[in-house]
Amino acid sequence: MLMVLRDTDGFVSGEKLSKALGVTRAAIWKKVRELRSEGYIIEAAASRGYRLVRAPDLSSEEVISAVQGAFWKDALFYRSLGSTNDFAVEQALDGHLQPGTVIIADMQEKGRGRMGRTWTSPPGVNIYMSLVIKPCVGPRDATLITLLSSLACANAIRRAAGMDVSIKWPNDIMASGKKTGGILTEIKADQDSIALAIIGIGINVNSRVADFPEELRETATSMKIETGREHARSDIVIRILQEFEYLHGELARSGKTSLLSDWRKLCSTLGKRVLVTSGDAAVAGIAEDIDDEGLLLLRLESGGLKKISSGDVTLRS
Repeated sequence: MLMVLRDTDGFVSGEKLSKALGVTRAAIWKKVRELRSEGYIIEAAASRGYRLVRAPDLSSEEVISAVQGAFWKDALFYRSLGSTNDFAVEQALDGHLQPGTVIIADMQEKGRGRMGRTWTSPPGVNIYMSLVIKPCVGPRDATLITLLSSLACANAIRRAAGMDVSIKWPNDIMASGKKTGGILTEIKADQDSIALAIIGIGINVNSRVADFPEELRETATSMKIETGREHARSDIVIRILQEFEYLHGELARSGKTSLLSDWRKLCSTLGKRVLVTSGDAAVAGIAEDIDDEGLLLLRLESGGLKKISSGDVTLRS
């Protein structure tokens, strides 16, 4: 129904909608009321039908009508969740979510990032979502899931907003040297295969400086801050899902070479002097490259080469 309304300039009669969708006029009216309750402004006029005036900033109906197909099966929207990843993990492990499901929340009460950190998640401004997928790679290549996700987010933001964003290994989306997004990947796997991957994505879309906690204002930014204008969150979500589906398909068809090459082009970490911290351990060196599994190759000050599978990266002067 949304596709018909969006593709029509002006009103669409109830009769035409009924025939196009194969349902009764009463069912059309019921759906109009449901859409209005989700924030769609739909004008109704006697003898003329219905006209879509404005769509909400974030809507599962908008998302799923744009991307539903062979890869993405469903999008579920919640006004509030503790954490989209926690919810997705719990529901997926209980068998209630099929691969290809997208969980979207308008706000999170207990949003979390990597290393157990809190992800500030106010309502009405940003993207908090988790993707439930059956990845095309095995446990040895699990890091590629995060690299693919960060590349999909960076590509979507660049194309939607014209922003010059980069990726800080392994999962941070950066703009003007500040963080505007991050990825949190959790997997269910055995020795031979990955049964499910849950990919949490947080993107600061329309946050203002005042929306960030004071301790983050020097290190965090948003698409609105960088471009000076607001962005429709549904449009960004749709672009991310389209980019993810394309990159995952290319990985399945052609292998990892192209993915790793494209990721390297957007990486702001490689070639830089960095400090990598993991727990209480820290190691310094030059971020020389990533290997075929997506691990960071760190050239140590001693001259040796160390592979890093996870950790926080800080640029050093």
